[in-house]
Amino acid sequence: MPCDPEILRRIVNNPTLSAAQKARALSLEAENSLPYPSLDADTQAALDDRVICDMYEGHAPYKPRYVLPDYAVVLTRGSDWLELPAPKTLDEAINTLMIAYHHVPSVTGMPVFIGQLDDLLLPFCEGVSDDSLYRQIKLFWRYIDRVLPDAFLHANIGPSDNRVARTILRVDAELGQIAPNLTFRYDPAISSDAILAQAVSNITKCSKPHIANHPLHAEVFDARGYGIVSCYNALPMAGGASTLTRVNLLEVAKRSRDADDFLNTVLPRYVALNFRLTQARVDYLFDQSGFFESFLVSEGWLERDRFTAMFGIFAMAEAVEHLMVKAGSSARYGHDAEANKLGYAISAKLAQLVAAQPMHNVWRGRAMLHSQAGLSSDTGLTPGVRIAYGSEPDPVSHVQALAPHHQYYASGISEILTLDETVKANPAAVLDLCKGAFACGLREFTANVGGNDLVRVTGYMIRLSDVARFNADKGARTNTTALGAEAADLTAILARKPRVMANELAAGADQ
Repeated sequence: MPCDPEILRRIVNNPTLSAAQKARALSLEAENSLPYPSLDADTQAALDDRVICDMYEGHAPYKPRYVLPDYAVVLTRGSDWLELPAPKTLDEAINTLMIAYHHVPSVTGMPVFIGQLDDLLLPFCEGVSDDSLYRQIKLFWRYIDRVLPDAFLHANIGPSDNRVARTILRVDAELGQIAPNLTFRYDPAISSDAILAQAVSNITKCSKPHIANHPLHAEVFDARGYGIVSCYNALPMAGGASTLTRVNLLEVAKRSRDADDFLNTVLPRYVALNFRLTQARVDYLFDQSGFFESFLVSEGWLERDRFTAMFGIFAMAEAVEHLMVKAGSSARYGHDAEANKLGYAISAKLAQLVAAQPMHNVWRGRAMLHSQAGLSSDTGLTPGVRIAYGSEPDPVSHVQALAPHHQYYASGISEILTLDETVKANPAAVLDLCKGAFACGLREFTANVGGNDLVRVTGYMIRLSDVARFNADKGARTNTTALGAEAADLTAILARKPRVMANELAAGADQ
């Protein structure tokens, strides 16, 4: 259907949008004026009812949703297309990356992955003093946030303890920016306790970084490796994800007689329909868009056969409790064993169904199951398999309730533990919680700490001060502030209850 002139005019005349934000909004309207990839009637009906969801990626998938270039290629070989020689110094390496980022697409219009930065930059640090490295990283970090102001943009460091990783953690805590998002990949066989402690200290100051359970992630992927991108999504390096679709488990539960009907009849039906939607979008990208003829592929930054498809689910908490009510039970998800057991059974069934469905033009021929972090408009629905906001138990019980799900969601799953600000007096408690969570099988450790301006929404960051400015009709420099403000208004993210860990109030006292 053609673009609505009134909608276009409202975008153009919106005084709170920057010129770049207006251009992005206008381009989305233009794309969505094109016909949608062809769907059969049953799939279209399920999409219209939002039992399955395309994440509003657009009607014409002309680029993958998530792109993970192997930036080592351009740092080693340079780029003929961009007329860039291979860099020889740290200055040149950072400048090359800054140029490269502008040519990497994603669903946001900006890169969602800027590399495993310590591995990329360490070869250029010989002879560079600690002070010079700090100054250059700080300028680089400011550049990223000011020129690519999107909280889905993500950097990785670790698992080794090295000077680049330590400097990045120092700068990230000092600047308190929403971009880039950051993950430290932790491996107990490689990472020192000192750098893990520095990462945990950062969490108490700015709610960053994510800490990834590197051994669990690494065993899913091959020797080329993986990256954590956007919110907390684990995807193949030199590839990415062509698309992310999802199933609303609450809507599936509403269409089911009971838990048995849900697991054995209704859920398989909607999983199959979501696969049809996913394949239609993948087919358009591979067969019509021309993306895989780009220099990113021809120069080896990306490989065509390393793009997966992400099969997402959300509203597990609401689905389980809906089925509990139908069974005459008052058991609560995240709190009671009966409800938790049903949740684990749903995750296991989903993993079985996804593994059984072959796909073409998809890495290894199968989609990857994903605990999807929600949209800012998901009113009354909890992201992924998380516990409903405002009803979270203490942090240890929280981890124990949800850890059994993590084995099933190889392309990404994350909880957000909201900790009372008293934990700032005892960061060692957070370190112990992180190690304990990984021992239970958690793939990602993420925490918000009360009193911080920087807050995680679903996996991306907002500053509460930015949201207040946006709500006062003063606009936003960062693209994701509007999403965070909407999420705060509609999805109760600020209702998360800060929980005391243990003994923070007694920190420093004789024990």
